[in-house]
Amino acid sequence: MVAEPAYDPKYIAGSEYRTGGRAVRPRDAATLIIVRSDGGQPRILMGQRAAGHKFMPNKFVFPGGKVDAGDHRLRPPHDLHPAVMARLTRGCSETRARALAMAAIRETYEETGLVLGEPHTPTLKTRSPHWRDFLQYDVNPRLDRLHLVARAITPPYRNRRYDARFFMADADLIQGDVHEAPQGSGELLRLHWVSLEDAQALALPSITRMVLAEVERRLEHGHGPEEAGPFVYYRRGKTVIDEI
Repeated sequence: MVAEPAYDPKYIAGSEYRTGGRAVRPRDAATLIIVRSDGGQPRILMGQRAAGHKFMPNKFVFPGGKVDAGDHRLRPPHDLHPAVMARLTRGCSETRARALAMAAIRETYEETGLVLGEPHTPTLKTRSPHWRDFLQYDVNPRLDRLHLVARAITPPYRNRRYDARFFMADADLIQGDVHEAPQGSGELLRLHWVSLEDAQALALPSITRMVLAEVERRLEHGHGPEEAGPFVYYRRGKTVIDEI
């Protein structure tokens, strides 16, 4: 991986650069990479962040976002695969690990309108307005179908920081029609399914480019929930690539 430099407009807008003070504490976040295999080659869903965003403006990314309080309170019928749970809980509780996976599914719904889960179990009840919107379709999220691909903590020189976990799931989890250009909240523009090769030509954050390479490796060689993935963080101004 090529790490983002301290400041280079190719990677980071000037407004994202921390000019002084202590580093911001990272917030938990989750991302979902949906893989569609109904064509000649795998395709993934990506969208472009608007120019007005304070974090990664104009960049193409996977759906995702911050963990919400409601993500901690729900426990769906199908929990995380034990191997994925074990990898996520290195340093955090099972409740927090489950909330990360729930956030990936919820944020994907909010940003794309896609409902990922299964309709054949009694629908969960919640007071969370975010999850009520999702659960109105009588579909429960299926955490057991999520694979943990990577983890990355935003560098300390950024003015917004996230401790993001990247999950991957098959598009057959989507309930309802799968459109070529899904419509969500409008937070992600130009939403579309794109091949891995074409995705590399988009304006991508460097971490997204690295995760794409990991996704391609897994799709080419096969993968299971037990398989480790990269964990990218920064120590003393240098990029560290560990395993999760």
